[in-house]
Amino acid sequence: MTDREDDVDVRKALAEAAPEPFWLQDPARPDAGDPLAGAQAGDLAVVGGGYSGLWTALRAKERDPSLDVVVLEAGRIGDAASGRNGGFCSASLTHGLENGLARWPDDMHTLERLGWDNLRAIADTLARYGIDADWEPTGELSVATEEWQVPALEDAAEKAYEYGWEPILLGPRAVRAEVASPAFLAGLWDRDAAAMLHPAKLAWGLADACRSLGVRVFENTRVTGLRSDGAALRLKAAHGTVTARKVALGTGPYPSPLRRTRRFVVPVYDYVLVTEPLCPEQRRSVGWQHRQGVGDNANQFHYFRLTADDRILWGGYDAVYHYGNGLRPALERRPSTYATLARHFFATFPQLEDVRFSNAWGGAVDTCSRFCPFYGTAYDGRLAYAAGYTGLGVGATRFGADVMLDLLLVGLAPGEETERTRPAMVRTKPVPFPPEPLRYGVINLTRREMARADRNAGHRGLWLRTLDRLGIGFSS
Repeated sequence: MTDREDDVDVRKALAEAAPEPFWLQDPARPDAGDPLAGAQAGDLAVVGGGYSGLWTALRAKERDPSLDVVVLEAGRIGDAASGRNGGFCSASLTHGLENGLARWPDDMHTLERLGWDNLRAIADTLARYGIDADWEPTGELSVATEEWQVPALEDAAEKAYEYGWEPILLGPRAVRAEVASPAFLAGLWDRDAAAMLHPAKLAWGLADACRSLGVRVFENTRVTGLRSDGAALRLKAAHGTVTARKVALGTGPYPSPLRRTRRFVVPVYDYVLVTEPLCPEQRRSVGWQHRQGVGDNANQFHYFRLTADDRILWGGYDAVYHYGNGLRPALERRPSTYATLARHFFATFPQLEDVRFSNAWGGAVDTCSRFCPFYGTAYDGRLAYAAGYTGLGVGATRFGADVMLDLLLVGLAPGEETERTRPAMVRTKPVPFPPEPLRYGVINLTRREMARADRNAGHRGLWLRTLDRLGIGFSS
């Protein structure tokens, strides 16, 4: 993707962009719930009120309505990654078929089927609980913006057919008929692989569904301690405690109460722009009648989509790691990245040169070295965790919730396995990130080499080829 070098005034386009997530400005946003106060007890305590935690609480009650379930959220429901992402709900559990095949080829038929079942179950859940999350089962369109990316799309189409998908391979004229951009040279549209949604509304709706089943949800309650307490586990917060027989951790990019998992996850900041609503003429100029989510096929990739009110959300490209696993509100704003994203936007859609951006924001993604989640237990099986979704957690967190509940034997007999817990993806861990300062150096070297590969017709240098052989990667 090259910057547009003409008279588009990027500063003017960004001048009035609110530095807040577009999704969290929605009038449907609920008031904050009460924080934890005093001593509480339950059967299952869930740490984290994002998708991972909320799906875990909801699925636990659906499996066993008698369970007493408590959710503890450090901030507000939907404030973190669950309210800041692009709203792409993918069927993939492995961060794409190619990533899965490179790691677990023997399990991919099962994992692809489980992913499709999971996506369908999400749609069923929204209907069952009346959750209005602007669900649009549009599929996803991968586009080539450089000649070297076209063969990769052709190869991806062949592999997808082998695993039961039926994507449509599009040449230059056909892909531009779908989404009108002179930058697009080819496309691969999988109509069944993803849905678009309003990510914050999904989080708020899941929280409401949990409450309707009797789950206690406490907001503004950061867990500061975890210890064994006889046959139970005790979670400590600023103004109270929760004692539970079992605990599930869904903390995403934030430091887990279980320290052993921290070496596998790094917080990586991703940045997003949203335009003002397109006027009818602008809307016609981009086509996009099927409203697919779109992503380009570069190493430093962009993702983009239409919102329900016909804005364009445009994100990706930069994946920024800050020394020492840096996590703080100031890092959510990055004007230099906003400017880069805006230039790339106008290069992709030159017909929209008069469009202005209404919002510009960032958020942290829980990245691991294999790009997709890992799972495990601690405290003699009384605690389970899932982390490392690497930007594909909108859909995969529901699957991860069921894996955690399987590992905790919720609704299962002692020693019972499920189809979800058999694949090697669930039974293995990613390669851990090295300690600082090596961590910072390795990650930023990898970022530079990815950018270099994009400039060099996709050719991966010695560093990236070495990481490929070791099964290690870096992405948001």
